[in-house]
Amino acid sequence: MRRLILAGLTLTLSLGIARASATGNAADGKTLYVICLACHGENGEGNPAIHSPKIGGQENWYVERQLQYFKSGIRGTHPKDVYGAQMRPMSMTLTSDQAIADVAAFVSSLAPPRPKPTITGDAATGGAFYPVCAPCHGANGEGLVAFDAPRLAGQHDWYVVQQLTNFREGIRGSNPEDSVGVVMRAMSMTLIDDAAVRNMAAFISTLESVSPELPDTGE
Repeated sequence: MRRLILAGLTLTLSLGIARASATGNAADGKTLYVICLACHGENGEGNPAIHSPKIGGQENWYVERQLQYFKSGIRGTHPKDVYGAQMRPMSMTLTSDQAIADVAAFVSSLAPPRPKPTITGDAATGGAFYPVCAPCHGANGEGLVAFDAPRLAGQHDWYVVQQLTNFREGIRGSNPEDSVGVVMRAMSMTLIDDAAVRNMAAFISTLESVSPELPDTGE
């Protein structure tokens, strides 16, 4: 297990991800965010009824990367990724790196309320296994940019289950251009069954979300 974790960290550091160089303008991003409202909500709180995750307050570099992935087809093109496929046309309305950076800057400035738990899982059991995740995602699920690992704390538990399942089944993280996703796919497979996935999501839902430093929106 330790070797797998170390290998994953080494691969993440050695491959890295080219992040967009554009500096985002949250005020401009607010205007562009209108295309996101219907699914992700006014405050980026998400909508479980349409499988839309919470995005408000997420690190802007991660939002940028995922929008770039959707736009380029690295994510959202697997035949079984129904909800990812819905994001692809939305991402393609952002016609430049600057537009993506602007939306990401606005999204990271949002502060939606903490979601309520919706799944049944053993948080204590999940917590016992969480040290596998902590080297990348942080002890409190705060995320670590050095490992290209997003914030987990404060995310909907059902979405954590969905994405861990997607990684385990190769729906996400099997594209060779998704170097970080490839690492996550290997990590997800240490969760041996659906119960283990639910337990992990139940534990993550107990972590305190780290409030981001809100950027100046120019308003």
